[in-house]
Amino acid sequence: MAISIETDDGVVEAYLTGEIDHHSAGELREEIDAAIGRVSPAKVILDFRGVTFMDSSGIGLVMGRYKLLEGSGATLELRGLSSPIKRVMRLAGLDRIAVMDGGTKK
Repeated sequence: MAISIETDDGVVEAYLTGEIDHHSAGELREEIDAAIGRVSPAKVILDFRGVTFMDSSGIGLVMGRYKLLEGSGATLELRGLSSPIKRVMRLAGLDRIAVMDGGTKK
């Protein structure tokens, strides 16, 4: 798993690549949370375009970032979701807490 993070004008954008599993999720959380702490963003974007595999740790990664942002007024957006990953995220109810692929929260 690799991550590239860009920050610009109140936005933190994390580009995720490879596999998100129990072993990689902790490092991803730390890097994303550090960027959020530095920027205090109005929006956090998690880009899954390069993700080849995701287990329940990916759901936990999204939920944890939502809880970190909750109450700050910042929004969470998920982009580049493959059909299988989008389906799993919808089943987990993440479409109620985050904007998915340019849509709106339900």
